[in-house]
Amino acid sequence: MDPADMKILAALEDGLPLVPEPFVEIGRKLGLTGDEVLERTQKLLESGVIRRFRARINQRQVGISANALVAWHCNGEPAEKAGAVLASYPSVTHCYERRPVPGRWDYSLYTVHHGRSREAVEDEVRKIAGAAGLSDYLVLFSTEEYKRVPHVRVNENGRGS
Repeated sequence: MDPADMKILAALEDGLPLVPEPFVEIGRKLGLTGDEVLERTQKLLESGVIRRFRARINQRQVGISANALVAWHCNGEPAEKAGAVLASYPSVTHCYERRPVPGRWDYSLYTVHHGRSREAVEDEVRKIAGAAGLSDYLVLFSTEEYKRVPHVRVNENGRGS
């Protein structure tokens, strides 16, 4: 990566401008052509520096107000097997494993779900539980959003700031 790539990454951190030709607009600000920005961005994608582009939606403004963390107990089954089933559902936005604390907290798998109502999320979790063969789980709904972690800015040295 060179300084131009770093400037492109910094510009992309702020999101694509909502204009007909966003790469031309970024290029104009950086002293590059839109084609140069697009080509460099493609190379950054291909090399894995950029993993993906996505829209960041304010869930509550579009009616998604039921957000839940589900803690799963694997009942002695390998977490990898159950985790693969849980993660295969499109409604599961995160799926990860944490070490349980025997006798205090026996849950080892966690999934995150979002829906328009608690009932819809609970129905989906029951369906997933049946498919995964898991009956011991807790659905923990959030009640407040206190902070959204801001993205990390990349400086010209390639370090987060």
